[in-house]
Amino acid sequence: MASVPSSRLAYIDWLRGLACLLMFQTHCYDAWLGGAARNSTFFMWSQLGGTFPAPLFLFLAGISFAMVTDKLLEQGLSAGQIAKTTIRRGAEIFGLGLLFRVQEFAISLGWAPWSDLFRVDILNTIGVSMMLMGVMCWIVLAAKQVRRNPDSRPGWAGEGTRPYTNLVVSPILVAAAISAFAPLLWTAWRPRFLPWQLETYVNGVHNLGAPQPWLFPIFPWTAFAFAGLAFGFILTSDHGRKLGTRIFLLVGAAGFLLIYGAKFLDSRSLQLYPVYDFWHTSPNFFLIRLGILLLLTVFAYAWCKWGPGQWRFSPLIQLGKTSLLVYWVHIELVYGKFSILPRRSESIAGASAGLLIIVVAMLALSLARTKWKGRMGDLLSWQSKPSHAG
Repeated sequence: MASVPSSRLAYIDWLRGLACLLMFQTHCYDAWLGGAARNSTFFMWSQLGGTFPAPLFLFLAGISFAMVTDKLLEQGLSAGQIAKTTIRRGAEIFGLGLLFRVQEFAISLGWAPWSDLFRVDILNTIGVSMMLMGVMCWIVLAAKQVRRNPDSRPGWAGEGTRPYTNLVVSPILVAAAISAFAPLLWTAWRPRFLPWQLETYVNGVHNLGAPQPWLFPIFPWTAFAFAGLAFGFILTSDHGRKLGTRIFLLVGAAGFLLIYGAKFLDSRSLQLYPVYDFWHTSPNFFLIRLGILLLLTVFAYAWCKWGPGQWRFSPLIQLGKTSLLVYWVHIELVYGKFSILPRRSESIAGASAGLLIIVVAMLALSLARTKWKGRMGDLLSWQSKPSHAG
């Protein structure tokens, strides 16, 4: 029987599954609701819930990146080796994002514009974020490279040898800078000298002449990944390990502080930017969403450690384990050529029925993927066993 995953890993998968569920409902109602239903309060709340999947995916990518980097540090790898491993993984995700765009264009050949090939979607942004985080970690680790002590464990493995202070402070500063410069790079400081295919990665301008809020450019979206990176390094630091569960009490307090602090700042009359767009580029909205992400993380940790999160089968944890796959497939079934319902023609009840079908289908796909992966692992393990002659 498979062992139950630790609560620390389980809550990460649970949060990814929650992001998948929020993403499903946002996309389904956006794609299928039609007529008066698109002007209803129900649709408004659905789309408001859709403001969280992308930040959550990016935040969790940052946490996972920190945990992977910490494991590589424990193995004694150099700063260059760690950078090579992590940046390459980011490039792979970015490549998958480009492949996804090519697939969508090929399936929709005949009515999809060629400019869709350059759309900055969430996969692209996760990949870019991972590469940027890899560069930042490489700079920090290279600057603080520790010589091996013959009397301690190899490399960075000894307690106190890893520069956690720098690994926590640096992504916080990067996240703050990305959030602070986003309003300017969307307006007064737009890099208009770049071709739109490159500028769109800065501010989401695409080929439409102005930044588009439905895209996921570096500014401000990657700030969530760097915030997750800082949070992940806090968890994996020597001090974080000693605090154990108590650290989540501090995380919860920080979440409330960010939310109410940002609301206070937003209520002030002082304006630092020539154009202030609260819902799309405001640093205050970034802080509010980050605070909510921290509170969600605390809830998920408690739910999976003390609540029913892992009592038996958890659909959210299952979806979280295959989030990339279900993201990839559901897009085609909701927005693509193989959409299971006609575009913008359904009532709330009809779209909700479609949403239920999507959730069940994606859960079944996730289970099939996990089962197939397990069987393939068993097969490869069996094939690798040496045979003994009789």
